[in-house]
Parts: sequence; C-alpha cells; structure tokens
Amino acid sequence: MKALVCILLLLETFVFVVQQQVDGGLSENEISQQISSEDGRQNPPQTDTLRAEASTDSQQYCDLGIPDIHAALRELTATVTEQKENIRALETQLREQQIFILDELNKKNEEISNLTLGQVELRKENRDREIAFSASLMDSGRGFIGPSLSEITLIYKNVFTNIGNAYNPITGVFTAPLKGAYMFRVSVFGRNGIAAGASIYKNLERMVLAYANQPQNDLNSSNGVVLILEVGDVVYVRLWPLAKIFDSEDNHSTFSGYLLFPLR
Repeated sequence: MKALVCILLLLETFVFVVQQQVDGGLSENEISQQISSEDGRQNPPQTDTLRAEASTDSQQYCDLGIPDIHAALRELTATVTEQKENIRALETQLREQQIFILDELNKKNEEISNLTLGQVELRKENRDREIAFSASLMDSGRGFIGPSLSEITLIYKNVFTNIGNAYNPITGVFTAPLKGAYMFRVSVFGRNGIAAGASIYKNLERMVLAYANQPQNDLNSSNGVVLILEVGDVVYVRLWPLAKIFDSEDNHSTFSGYLLFPLR
C-alpha cells in the first residue's frame, strides 16, 4: 500500500510538469525562479523547510514501502509453499486411506465368501445327517407273516418315510451312512391267540425282542433300542421262530429308525 502511494505521488508530479510544457507555460528555469520568488515573497524559510521535510518524508515513505512489499511477497510465497506441502500430505493420506479401505473391503468380501461356502457345507452336512425311515409290513391287503421254524428277515414293504434312503424296502435292511447314534423301534401284532414276536438285529447280533403270547384275542408288543453304528453297519428285523405277525391297511406291524446325532 505504501509503495502504491509513493508511485502515485511521482506520477502526479510528472503529469503536472508535462502539462505546463504542453500548455506553453514557463520553462524549467522560469518555473524554478517563479517558485523561488514566490516562496521568497510569501514565506521563504518556512517553504524551504517544508519542501525539504516533504521530500525527506516522501523518500522515507517510498523506501519503507518497497521492503514491505518484498516482505509480504516472501511471506505469501512461504504460505503458498506450506499449503502445497499440506495438500501433498493430504493426498498421500487420502491414498493410504483408500488403499486401507480397499484392503478391508477385500477382507470382508473374502469373509463373506468363506461364510457362504461354510453355510453351503453346513447345509450339505445337515442334509447328510437327515436320516430317518418308517415302514409297515404289507404294502396292500392284509394277512399273516409266519410261522416259521427258524428266524426269517422281515421285509417292510409299505414305506412311509425314507429320508436319506438308508432303508432298502427290497431287502428290509437299514445300512448306516454315517457313524452315529441311531434309534430303532419295532412293533408286532397278533390274532387268534398265536404268539407274535420279532427281534432287531445289528449285523449278526440280536439286540432286542418284541414278543407277546396269550391263549386268545388280539395281542401286540413293541420294543426299541439306541445303537452306535459305524458306516456300513446294518440293522434289520427277524421273525421269532413259530411266531406269526399280522398286518393290514391299518399298519399294525412296523419298523422305524432315525439318526439321533453323528459321531466322529
């Protein structure tokens, strides 16, 4: 601001001198003489003193103004440089944050993908654990099975449920697809005072027997067992010797089983 005032003062003086010359005014010597004579007539000592002081003040004012401009420019340059450094630092920080966010997103996507795969595997594992069956002896009509002098394997042809297809309605045999604890149950029904009985076998070993015998009227019995089976173990039902089992559309005599829980 000080430098601007100084320049304006110099321009004003220059314009005044040029205007006098253009207008045909006094020459430089005449102007100086006239100014000197007029100053001498009016107030010579005071005018010279004021002119000297004004010249000195103007020179000091201009001298003081120019360094101030240089200082302001240096300060402004330093500020701009500092702001550029700050911007570069912010850009670097922003890039680092973007990289961090992308890495986190990739991790989350990977976790979601793994979780989805885990859920698929869990569903598949749960489906593999869904093992259950239930069936009755006759798929149609009514009648007796037996008697027989020896045990015979009973084939339960009327299948109600066979989740996992572990029960074979052609052979009457259940084959364990998983190692685990299984629950099995058999029920027998008899008529006319003839004994009714059947046993649950695991592989070649009799596990439990359902048996009833009375001299007259209908009779029935049932029994169940929990078995620990390895993969490939078989479970089936065999008719008790000399016993007879009755079945009809009411499904009196049944064989059923299901997986309680798998084992490692």
